[in-house]
This record gives sequence, structure tokens and C-alpha cells, in this order.
Amino acid sequence: MVDDTTRDRMEALERRLAAARKSQGPTPRSDEHYSMANMAWRMVTELTAGLLIGFGIGYGLDYALGTMPLFLIVFVLLGLAAGVNVMLRTAKEIERDASAASHDRNEGNNG
Repeated sequence: MVDDTTRDRMEALERRLAAARKSQGPTPRSDEHYSMANMAWRMVTELTAGLLIGFGIGYGLDYALGTMPLFLIVFVLLGLAAGVNVMLRTAKEIERDASAASHDRNEGNNG
């Protein structure tokens, strides 16, 4: 059984915890925010995918046509260019999302 002193201490602790939670404000949802590591891995994956697709197309054409290094080099370079393009687009998207989130936070503080 719990005596009155312990019960009063527990209720006081509950009130202090509720006040501390209220003062902290809402916690951000983890699914709304990417960590920096996730963003970096996404960009690396996009660059690697571009290179691998370019390699596959180039090697396949060279194998079929018998012109071994020609199409391989051309399509690896095209794959690299495509991967960098997608990476830059992703960086702009992330920057735009961060800017919008910052803008929303600032309006919330001012409003």
C-alpha cells in the first residue's frame, strides 16, 4: 500500500513533469525530418545508380557491337552527368524544404 506522503510526492512529481512537457512545446515528428546522414546516403545512391546504369548500357552496347571501350566510356560519362544532375536536384529540394520549415517556424514564433 502507498501512504499519503508518497502519494503526495508522486502527484507533485506528475505536476512538475506536466509543466516541463508543456514548456518544451511540441516535439518534432521524426518522419518529417531527414537526418544529414540520410540525405548524404540518398545523394550517394543517386550518383552510384547513374554510374551503374551508364556502365550497363555502355557495356551492353560494346558487347553487342564489338566496340569494347567506346560506348562504355561514353555511357559511363553520361551516367555520371545524370547522377550529378539528380544529386543537384535533390540538394535543391532539400534546401527548399529546409527553407520552408525555417519560414514556418519563424512565423509560428512571430504569430
